[in-house]
Formats: sequence, structure tokens, C-alpha cells
Amino acid sequence: MNMNAVGIDVSKGKSMFAILRPYGEIVSSPFDIKHTSGNIRSLIEQIKSIDGESRIVMERTGRYYEPLARELSLAGLFVSAVNPKLIKDFGDNSLRKVKSDKADAVKIARYTLDSWTELKQYSLMDEIRNQLKTMNRQFGFYMKHKTAMKNNLIGILDQTYPGVNTYFDSPAREDGSQKWVDFAAAYWHVDCVRKLSLNAFVDHYQKWRKRRKRNFSKDKAEEIYGAARELVPALPKDDLTKLIVKQAIEQLNTASKTVEELRALMNETAAKLPEYPVVMGMKGALHLLALSL
Repeated sequence: MNMNAVGIDVSKGKSMFAILRPYGEIVSSPFDIKHTSGNIRSLIEQIKSIDGESRIVMERTGRYYEPLARELSLAGLFVSAVNPKLIKDFGDNSLRKVKSDKADAVKIARYTLDSWTELKQYSLMDEIRNQLKTMNRQFGFYMKHKTAMKNNLIGILDQTYPGVNTYFDSPAREDGSQKWVDFAAAYWHVDCVRKLSLNAFVDHYQKWRKRRKRNFSKDKAEEIYGAARELVPALPKDDLTKLIVKQAIEQLNTASKTVEELRALMNETAAKLPEYPVVMGMKGALHLLALSL
């Protein structure tokens, strides 16, 4: 049976291919194709038409290899995405002075022949890991956005209700909501508190806590009221100021909700990986995510 080693040097928008057999036999000299659906279909047909068993290897770098690996795998071809260090350390690098896509493709094909029986086939688990990487990038983006929205809201509240963000330190709920933000939505200006009598505020605060399904503490209510009487706001309590605060709260709540939805989705997706129970038991979710990157 013929062994056909397909080495692919992947780059953005196109890839270089080389197809070799044992003892240096060249099935196809290096050639490049652009990543279009038509070109990939033609490549699949070309590889399938070669006599013998074909195994395709590419380096697992960046994101450029992912769509190509997926399409070739879905076509029923044996595909393996390997750590770039394995290719770098393979063979003699002493004469390698200048990077060449053709030389890289040939080297990958030679590595394919040398590692034929040890190659790990691209699978559904690889796709799940790719999805996790994409979600992690989105998670990082929205976390930065959430931090920016939080700082923006605190900056505005410093002009209407200074220090209100320090009143509560409870963690965010599953929907992303936070106690101090909910409080600021109800009491967006210090005059919302101090222009009431103590008893009126305690009663109002208790009803607000009940609506939000949070525990009520009379001592906490009295502490908040006492602190409010000493504060000096920079912005007036009017409709324009209220609009500014409400918009900032809405932006933060949206970002917080997205972060928590992504967090839950990442945990749900990671649970499909075979290593999930072991790694979660030993290291936790962050370590599991690091393994998938």
C-alpha cells in the first residue's frame, strides 16, 4: 500500500502543499492554493484520487489552520494538526537560513512519513477546543468592556452618589446583576435617600430589597441613610442627570449579562472534553481552558 504524506504550510488566505512518499518519492511538487471553497473541493478530489492511503499534516498555529483542517476532515480525509515545535525540531535545521513556504511544506510531509503511526487524527474534540478558544477571546473582550463600563458608571456616580459602589461586595448573580448596581439604579442620586425621613427610607429600602429578592437589614439601611446625609454631590438631581446614570447602568448590566452567559457556555462546552472531570477536580476551569489553547 502506498503511503502518501501531504504536508501543508498554512498561512492567511492560502496554503502551500507538498505530497511525498517514502524514500523521497515526489507525488506532487510544492504548490499553493487560495482558501476558497472551490479550491478546497478540488484539493480534496486530488488527494482522494491518489493511489494508497493519504495522511495530511499541518501545524497547529493561530487560527488559519482551523477551517482547512475542518473541511478536509469532514471530507473523510485523515488530518492531523500538530504542535509547531514538533516540526521545528524535526530533522536537521542547521542549513535552514531563510524561511520558505515550499521547504516548510516538504518538511511537514517528511515529518508525516516519519511519524505516520503516531499521528493523532483531527476530531470533534479539536473542534470543541477551537470553539473554546474563540469563546475565550470573546470572554476577554467583554470582560474588558465590562471593566470599562464599570469604571464609567463609578465615575458618574461619584458626581451623584459618591462611594455608593462600596456599599455592597456580594458577587454577581448568574444573570450578571450586582447588588451595588441594582442599588444605584433605584437610588441614583444621594437626594433619593437623604430627602426622605429615616423611617421612610428604611421602609422604602425594605420594599426594594424584597422586590429584588435580597435579604433586608435594618442596620444596613440606617448606615446607608446616615452616610448619605454627609455627602456632597456635584450634579443636580434632575431628569438629565438621571438619564446619564440610567444609560451607564444599562450599558454595564448588558456587558455583565454577556460575560456570565459566556462563562456558562464555556463551562458547558468544556464539559464535553474527555479531560474535563480530571482537570476540574485537580486544577479547575482556568487550567482546563489553558490546556485547550
